[in-house]
Amino acid sequence: MTTLSHNPAPVGTTGLLHNRWFQLLTGLVCMMAISSPQYVWTLFTKPLASKLGVPLSELQITFSLLIVLQTFFAPFQGGLIERFGARRLISLGTLMSGLSWVLASQASSIGMLYLTYGLIGGLGTGIVYIGVVGQMVRWFPDRRGFAVGMVAAGYGMGAILTTFPIASALAGQGLESTLWQFGLLFALIGLIASQALRSPDPRLVRAVPQYAQQTTRHDLAPRQMLRQPLFWLMFCMMTMMSTSGLMVTSQMASFSRDFGVANVLVFGLAALPLALTIDRLTNGLTRPFFGWISDRYGRENTMFFAFALEGVAMALWLLTRENAVLFVLLSGVVFFGWGEIFSLFPSTLTDTFGTRHATANYGWLYISQGIGSILGGPMAALMHEKTGSWHPVFASAITLDVIAAVLALLVLKPWRRRYLARSTAKAK
Repeated sequence: MTTLSHNPAPVGTTGLLHNRWFQLLTGLVCMMAISSPQYVWTLFTKPLASKLGVPLSELQITFSLLIVLQTFFAPFQGGLIERFGARRLISLGTLMSGLSWVLASQASSIGMLYLTYGLIGGLGTGIVYIGVVGQMVRWFPDRRGFAVGMVAAGYGMGAILTTFPIASALAGQGLESTLWQFGLLFALIGLIASQALRSPDPRLVRAVPQYAQQTTRHDLAPRQMLRQPLFWLMFCMMTMMSTSGLMVTSQMASFSRDFGVANVLVFGLAALPLALTIDRLTNGLTRPFFGWISDRYGRENTMFFAFALEGVAMALWLLTRENAVLFVLLSGVVFFGWGEIFSLFPSTLTDTFGTRHATANYGWLYISQGIGSILGGPMAALMHEKTGSWHPVFASAITLDVIAAVLALLVLKPWRRRYLARSTAKAK
């Protein structure tokens, strides 16, 4: 099998497989094929707890394993993709993701569920996520933010298409049949789509107009990038934004009940499920939208606006917490100001440190999402438990948003400008 990284499309190729918009569509389908393990997990918790006879706290370790393995192994997975080729590894990842559900349908103990749904699923989804993002930053040097945002939206919104069918299958066919049938379906769709993936010829990429964004003239390998303080600034900022968003969004069900709005009817629907539905939509739309904005008006300028938007929306959310209509609407704004980190940061990273090692480099940055998931959920719960109030949780999240927004404009922007200027000077 020909690998992507080592056999780029020849110059002048105009076939469908070498059309970058078709590659974007292919990457989007691959991302949608792996989105359900994370985003419909909540539908399986009750039947799995009943089948395995375990408390919810033990069961939720499965979900934590999925996220941690997806993020903390990203540098290793990115290195494998660059060595053996994106098509081969992404194909393997889609198979692992689907197979994790097939195997989980046969799990008879909590340990087997950890191994199948958590470990195999986490590693599989991580390979696909990192691999597809790495492909898009190469294919779209002129629209990097938009392209990464589109495939990231596929991951964030893909489960919209599967949530109701899976819920219906659980009610009509039961847990085991639902898991193996949908697992096979996802594996098949992902495998077929991944066979169409190709990498661009570097000469064609250099011929694309660069539009608004200044990019580096040097490609840094991960070991070189990790020695750059500028990388660690981006890492800290993405960790802060991941933590702030997850501190609040992971606790929505709890604080909406404490605020007394969870079951209030809004537009004929209960406020909490309506808010969650809107949030999934805005969390997907924000990724290509702010990615597109950043392609034209600058990465750091867009970061400042988006991060500040989330902070302001959270503050208003807290101040109007007893108004069910505003609770629903502002929840959508909060997610709209948060989900764009998955398009802005990988685009900024590749602009700064080059495309040759983009997949492996983003693997290192993506660890910040794993740290955010650990700090965000448990830390928010602990704060609320110790203080008996949600105010410290919101205050911490808002503070992190504001600090990240200020860092983007006053520190990251001038620092990156100086770094890229030195890169250009050395290339002359």
